[in-house]
Amino acid sequence: MPGIGRVTSSYNRGATFSVADEGMWTFDNPPLKQLQEKYGFTPTKAWFDHRSPVERSLQRWRIRSFVSPNGLTITNHHVAFGQLQKLSTGRKDYVKDGFHAKTQAEELKCPDLELNVLLSMENVTSQVQGTVKPGMTEKQALRCAKPRKKRKIQKESLDKTGLRSGCRHALRRRRVLALSLQEYTDVRLVFAPEQQTAFFGGDPDNFTFPRYDLDFALLRVYENGRPAVTKTI
Repeated sequence: MPGIGRVTSSYNRGATFSVADEGMWTFDNPPLKQLQEKYGFTPTKAWFDHRSPVERSLQRWRIRSFVSPNGLTITNHHVAFGQLQKLSTGRKDYVKDGFHAKTQAEELKCPDLELNVLLSMENVTSQVQGTVKPGMTEKQALRCAKPRKKRKIQKESLDKTGLRSGCRHALRRRRVLALSLQEYTDVRLVFAPEQQTAFFGGDPDNFTFPRYDLDFALLRVYENGRPAVTKTI
């Protein structure tokens, strides 16, 4: 979970440690009082809706954000790695050689990649916890009452919005969040560098700065055979 404000870091032989002043929090529950007391700044809901990398960002497969109004997304290379393998042939190894579509017509449709955009997030912890009644056993609470309530919340959200809906735990299962997501099942590969370039330095360098590689890939989501109209972040 994110934090904003001053971040303190230390570097020691490749190990990095960072702590946000405000601690850990979800974007539906920012530390408004603490931000006002320390920095004289109280962000509004409109500010968070505009700035938040969680709202309107792609959740599955660690896609970070849209970077064009025509469905273009950016992510880490390893997210596209499996698709590069599946799209490769005996004549063309996209993992080794990389891929670059010069036009939209050359973009390659990913065999089985699905992306979901988070459109809304609601704290439903009290609703789920409220199903636990006095006298219930732990088994009844965890396997019956709470799951039943989550399924009800999910169905109500689906019926209301028509969007993919579900409940997720946050903050070590202390909070339950109801999510509504836009699904994209037509995803196409636009660009990915050679694996040797994308993964230079391996995992040891994955957690250092600066990092001397090109660890990213570009994908595009389509609707009805055309690039989806999307909002950039």
